Amino acid sequence: MQTYTLNPGHLILNELREIRSQPIQISLPDSAWGPIKRSHQHLIAVVQRGTPAYGINTGFGKLAKTQVGVNDLSTLQHNLIRSHAAGVGTPIDLQVVRLAMILKLLSLAQGYSGVRPKIIEHFMAMLGHDIVPVVPEKGSVGASGDLAPLAHLSLPLIGEGEVFLNETRMPAAKALRIVGLTPLVLEAKEGLALLNGTQISTALAIDGL
Repeated sequence: MQTYTLNPGHLILNELREIRSQPIQISLPDSAWGPIKRSHQHLIAVVQRGTPAYGINTGFGKLAKTQVGVNDLSTLQHNLIRSHAAGVGTPIDLQVVRLAMILKLLSLAQGYSGVRPKIIEHFMAMLGHDIVPVVPEKGSVGASGDLAPLAHLSLPLIGEGEVFLNETRMPAAKALRIVGLTPLVLEAKEGLALLNGTQISTALAIDGL
């Protein structure tokens, strides 16, 4: 299996076209991990201060003024993903979803979202084991991001939803167990960071070029 070292924020179209169609091992340059870790430390400081911060320790949308206790922050993020995984229809083509996974991990790797390095590493591991989430083709208008498709893309991180493992469809929990990966327990803001973005739309656009 070929290894590709990708630099967040500096993507080449031809490179993305090349790597979308096969199981791949992704790595980041050493310089990428510093900003990721610093961003996460900043997020931890926000949580520890306890002042309301949207999507970190508050509800979403009309519940933005409802503060969430520190013991419920993980549950808030898990439920955000579950509640938006409401897509329907035929699964999006595997190479498009694989490309969306790469785009999502590279977006998170820019170090602005506050997620733990573990989130990015889990996407890398899934790609290396040819685990591709089942993402229904219908369910998003893209108004505030590809919320429903990205929810389906993210469910396998927590051991839920469905995936293709070596092109065989199965529950995500089973696929993770087969390859020896442990489902993640999301922390503050991580569900929001996973859902915000246009990686599905962008992957579809790249696939059509």
